Amino acid sequence: MVQKNYPMSRMPPLKALVAFEAAMRLNSFSLAAEELGVTPGAVGQQVQKLEAWLGLALFSRQIRRIVPSDEARAYYAQIQPALAQIGHASRRMRENQSKGVRLSMPPSFAAKWFAPRMTSFLIAHPGIALELNTTTAFVDFELQSVDLAVRYFDGNAPDLQVQLLHPDEARVYCSPSYARRAKLRSPDDLQHATLLHNTLHPHWSMWLRKFSTLSARQVDGIAGIHFDQSLMAIEAAARGEGVVLTSAVLTEAERAAKSLVEPFDFALPLKTAYYLVHPKSVDLKAGAATLKAWLTGAS
Repeated sequence: MVQKNYPMSRMPPLKALVAFEAAMRLNSFSLAAEELGVTPGAVGQQVQKLEAWLGLALFSRQIRRIVPSDEARAYYAQIQPALAQIGHASRRMRENQSKGVRLSMPPSFAAKWFAPRMTSFLIAHPGIALELNTTTAFVDFELQSVDLAVRYFDGNAPDLQVQLLHPDEARVYCSPSYARRAKLRSPDDLQHATLLHNTLHPHWSMWLRKFSTLSARQVDGIAGIHFDQSLMAIEAAARGEGVVLTSAVLTEAERAAKSLVEPFDFALPLKTAYYLVHPKSVDLKAGAATLKAWLTGAS
């Protein structure tokens, strides 16, 4: 039985809650101590304070491990969302006082569209410290410290402010030498080409069904190479390794340098596009608002 050695108050000891949350999430006093920058003994002491306040044991201490009780699991499930909300609100408050702006976008869009334009923004706005994060995953604004994000999706996000940056369509590109070597005069000629597939634009079957007369069996028999990143597929096409189906937004530099050409002028319309998003419930700080205006104007 845990002894109540601490005076009762309306709120439990907050430092003890933080230690308990970390220990539960990481399933270890040692890992919790490392995250919090204290010793495992200090974490244990804070948990004991919370146990004393609650009047029950939260963990069974065993050799080199801790086992949370059923009561601890239930308690954690109730307090964790509130602690996460406190942390999120506190980070937002602190970040709003800084001039830093955190922007997230897909790696391919960052490398092919944003990077060539980024310098002009920084020169025009030297007082804004830009932090760029690239990821293919959707940003969770509740959990991550991000002001603005570029998403490639259908634009349906009721909780977010959504603004179209670039509509998208799937087009065919290859190097000039490959177009000559493969004798690409019509979409049917792709039967003897190598298709470069990528996860962002996995639409070869749809494109061929719409613009060629090839049968499903013929389409299935076309040689192909699969890439998990558009950047790699585009680079492979520029090297003459095959034909890529991708976005005009991502091939601006290669088309300008003539390392990629479009053998056929057929575009497959897509429901997905590049959108700029941020939470409706949070006012943009000045730097983020400036970046948003620039992004939408540069599109």
